[in-house]
Amino acid sequence: MLKVESLETYYNTSQALFGMSFEIKAGEVVTLLGRNGMGKTTTVNSIMGITKPHSGSIKLDDVEVLGSKSFMMANLGLGLVPEGRQIFPNLSVRENLIATASNHLDMKDPWSIERIYELFPELLERSSSMGNLLSGGEQQMLAIGRALMTNPKLLILDEATEGLAPLIRDKIWKALAQLRDRGLSILVIDKNLNDLFELADRHYIVEKGKIVWTGTSSKLKKTKDIQYKYLGV
Repeated sequence: MLKVESLETYYNTSQALFGMSFEIKAGEVVTLLGRNGMGKTTTVNSIMGITKPHSGSIKLDDVEVLGSKSFMMANLGLGLVPEGRQIFPNLSVRENLIATASNHLDMKDPWSIERIYELFPELLERSSSMGNLLSGGEQQMLAIGRALMTNPKLLILDEATEGLAPLIRDKIWKALAQLRDRGLSILVIDKNLNDLFELADRHYIVEKGKIVWTGTSSKLKKTKDIQYKYLGV
């Protein structure tokens, strides 16, 4: 469904991506793993049109979309949960969800506020609360709900559970598992390997702006040397 090939991205004269290549098939959960500063967020931003790639290819359903603006990528079915959540602080939970509601792909069973509240009951309890009054975990739930309200075919999460308490992390992982079981394709960046082993179909490890290893959860579990070399675990 999404195929990235030979992607190169610069920040001014500093190159950040050196031929990044990976793919996500429909219904798959795929991860980008690696230490901080290796190019994971740059990859996401390049795909979403937030950062303009220098060269390469990004194909969505075999259609070239390299260089498309971020709103166009959203309209094509990519939903982003950005690092840092970036919810609207002066809007209520309900208003945050309404603000992004759309169905550009004419999904037959589109996401609604009620369905978001079923996925995250905590948001129903805080429905009238302003975004800046939510806890970090509630903000992350809201960021996921806001992305789902665009009715994406691919959900992208940058640092899905960073800085969250263990109990909240568990709720996030359970929600993502529900989305996977419903057939939603997911690209996730996170550092919690054990949870990712349970969730993901395949993993890509990023080192200095390119993919250096790929494989299944069972394969990565067995390769402790790879984990130590590239992930520091």
